[in-house]
Amino acid sequence: MNLHTDIDIDVADRTELLSIIPHVPAIQKDGNTVRKHNTGVYFHDMPTNPLTGNATIDYKMAQDLGYFKIDVLNVSLYKQVKSPEHLDKLCEIEPDWSMLTDPKIVSQLFHLGNHVDVTISKAPKNINQLAMLLALIRPAKKHLIHLPWDQIEKSIWTKSEEDEEGYGYKKSHALGYSMAIVVQMNLLADH
Repeated sequence: MNLHTDIDIDVADRTELLSIIPHVPAIQKDGNTVRKHNTGVYFHDMPTNPLTGNATIDYKMAQDLGYFKIDVLNVSLYKQVKSPEHLDKLCEIEPDWSMLTDPKIVSQLFHLGNHVDVTISKAPKNINQLAMLLALIRPAKKHLIHLPWDQIEKSIWTKSEEDEEGYGYKKSHALGYSMAIVVQMNLLADH
């Protein structure tokens, strides 16, 4: 049985975390080119190149062989979070959704900073709409941008023939990143 997973762990400082946890950096092969994976690591025994310290098996093949890669991602907004309790509080506060119509604020937001115009035009008013917006700005679902929220919701999380080739978001990822944006909005509101 092959276990195909996609697990991301968001941290304030990836380098700091990985300096204290034994790990093996993943690799990826593109044709004849082999390079270190941007974010993927293994936290278990893995065939390792003694010269580079990197894995010796491409991450896709490694997954088929039962190895478990985790992507550790830098999310610098967490540097402003003082404690787990502070994070919980920031997650529980309903943000001022009108912030998503202010270009100065949107340009600072995680994942949305390069999508100011579409964020302002769609103006999400809740966490589900924000998650759908994150999926809309990815290539696979851009064809839905012109639709109203009720129509977007009907097909945003399913694959269809109309989806462009390319990167899309799973609902679980979009909701997780939406919560990170809510945290950031609440941090900005505090300042």
